[in-house]
Amino acid sequence: MASNPNFLKAAFHDPEAVAKYADSPRMAVPGFADMQRMARLLLAERVGSRGRILVVGAGGGLELKAFAEAEPGWEFDGVDPSPSMLQLAKQTLGPHASRVALHEGKVDVAPRGPFDAATCILTMHFADIDERRQMLTAIRRRIKPNGPFIAVHLSFPQSGAARAQWLSRYAAYVVSSGVDPEKASLARDAIDSQLEILDPGQDEGLMHEAGFSDVSLFYAGFAFKGWVSSA
Repeated sequence: MASNPNFLKAAFHDPEAVAKYADSPRMAVPGFADMQRMARLLLAERVGSRGRILVVGAGGGLELKAFAEAEPGWEFDGVDPSPSMLQLAKQTLGPHASRVALHEGKVDVAPRGPFDAATCILTMHFADIDERRQMLTAIRRRIKPNGPFIAVHLSFPQSGAARAQWLSRYAAYVVSSGVDPEKASLARDAIDSQLEILDPGQDEGLMHEAGFSDVSLFYAGFAFKGWVSSA
């Protein structure tokens, strides 16, 4: 099942949705700020005080800003297919924008590096399984040997009634964050019908298949999972 372009357009190209994007991850992703902080610390273990980081799915600029504020010696290349989201990233970065090169498109438009590390946060679940394979392979080829890679996205059991249960848990969490129940239900249905969510074991398998090693779970926030691995 391929991701639905209409859903992507509504989420990342509609001006009203883009304008409200900064609030969305904080309301949908448990411990969003702490997850970003953990990701930055895991990168810093091997990158050190100076490095060049590839950020795939950089639109909005939230992780770019979090990383840039904490690590003044890092430089970044950010990739995103939505020009509206890239414009929002520039605004979000403010004075840190001079350390960030933004590229419109998918990972194939990114410089070849090699980068000291890479991240793909809240992006991979918008790609079907074949595109994920391509993305992961392209990312790994751009990272220096043994450089860290962080991936965070929707990932939960898909067998039997488990998928429906986790989708409902996602919606319940969003409602508990203050989202209108009807909008949360629409979001749940859109994810169910338009996104190809994988079981965590499948996600880890794809990372191994692309050549990543030492794949370790570092974050689990309800329906979201996050891994750190080595290129």
